[in-house]
Parts: sequence; structure tokens; C-alpha cells
Amino acid sequence: MILDDETVDAFFDNKIEIIQKKSGYRFSVDAILLAHFVTIGEGSRIADLGSGSGIISIVIAHRNKTASIDCVEIQESLYDMSQRTVRLNDLQERIRIHHGDVKKIGDICEAGTMDTVVFNPPYRKLDSGRINPNHERAVARHELRGSLTDFLTAAVYLLREGGTVFLIYPAARGAGLFYALRKKGIEPKKLRMVHSNPSSRGEFMLVDGVKGGGEELLVMPPLFIYTETGEYGTEMKNLLSDISRPRQFVV
Repeated sequence: MILDDETVDAFFDNKIEIIQKKSGYRFSVDAILLAHFVTIGEGSRIADLGSGSGIISIVIAHRNKTASIDCVEIQESLYDMSQRTVRLNDLQERIRIHHGDVKKIGDICEAGTMDTVVFNPPYRKLDSGRINPNHERAVARHELRGSLTDFLTAAVYLLREGGTVFLIYPAARGAGLFYALRKKGIEPKKLRMVHSNPSSRGEFMLVDGVKGGGEELLVMPPLFIYTETGEYGTEMKNLLSDISRPRQFVV
């Protein structure tokens, strides 16, 4: 069932459909980039923390046919919407949506049971400018209901030893991210900077970390969303080439 205040957006040649609010929280390019950054093995168990509309898990499940994913979403409206999205895509056997708080992850999932944890956490501190008047957007972008530390604590609890974390975070807060990862016993292993265009500063960091991993960091080539003329860059065109209704994303 689709509500009056919702839209259905089709991706991957209509193989994926995502229900979103017309005026509430809608996913942006960071979710798509993170979903494609994730690499997993056959039969992996994955946790998607703060899963929102479910876009990251849906894309991962589309790309990895044996993956089993547990999503945790604190906002009841997004929990309900993402459940319907999972059924719309006939993925209810592989994706489970839990209505809950990452700060109480022990009430939702067992410790040490996940191979991979992925999350796109709230980026903005409570004192970092005007909070969006739309509550869904505010919770998704500001640390109103959970901080980076909360998400990392949940990830460490869920992961087996040697399990991986994939996340995206603002480049401007990168020093704090790396400090927090290592403090929690997650060693950064891969880093990729995301730029709006070749002459712009880095906007986001895609990071892969390993629980209990040894010290060694691979710095990958940068990813440019747009060219200097405002067109999608070659890599982004390839990444988005099978999206049936592309739209201009905001970085």
C-alpha cells in the first residue's frame, strides 16, 4: 500500500522500487555511494543501522543474492515505510526491519553474529546550525537520537572478530571519525574521498574498517560526482547507468 504523501521511485531498470515521503526524509547520493562501496562474501550476515527508507539494504540485497540483512530504524514512520518497501521488492525472506534504537542494540540482535555492519549516521552536531523543521529529516541528519559513538558501539557489539564496518561521513569530521574507530577497536582499512567535482574539496569519506584488524590503510583514488561542467563524472555515470529515473543529487 502506498500512502497519499508518498512516492515510489524505480531503480535498476525497474528491478528496485523505493517508497519515500514526498516532503519528508528522502535519501541522497551518500546512501547510493555507500551501498556500492560495500563488499561482502557469499552468505554474509549484515546489519544496517539507522536504515531509513531501506535503500542501502535493498541495493545490497539486489547486488548480492545470498546476503541476509537486519535493519534497525528508530523512526516509526520510516520503519513502517521500509517494511512495505521490502515487501514491494519481494525481499522479506532476506531483509528484516526492526523498530528500535541502536543504543539498545542488545534488545534487537545477538552479539557477535554479524559479518558486516553498514551505516550512514547523522552527520551534524546539535549545535551545528539550524535543525531542519521536518522531524524525519532532522533525526536523519542531526545527532538528535544517536551519535557516531552510539553507532560504533552497536557495530562492535554486533560484529564477529574480523568483521567489517562500512560507513560514509563528512570529510570535515574525518579526524574525529578515525579517532573514534580506533578507540572502539575498529582499524580503518580503506579510505575513499568523495568530491563534488575535480576542483572542489573533499565532501565525504567512504571508510571500511575491520574489528580487531592490523594497521594498514589503503587510500583509494578519489571519486568525483560531477565534472566541472556539471555533468555526472564517468564513474558516476557507470554507477547510475541502470537507474531508470535518475535525478540530480545534492552533495
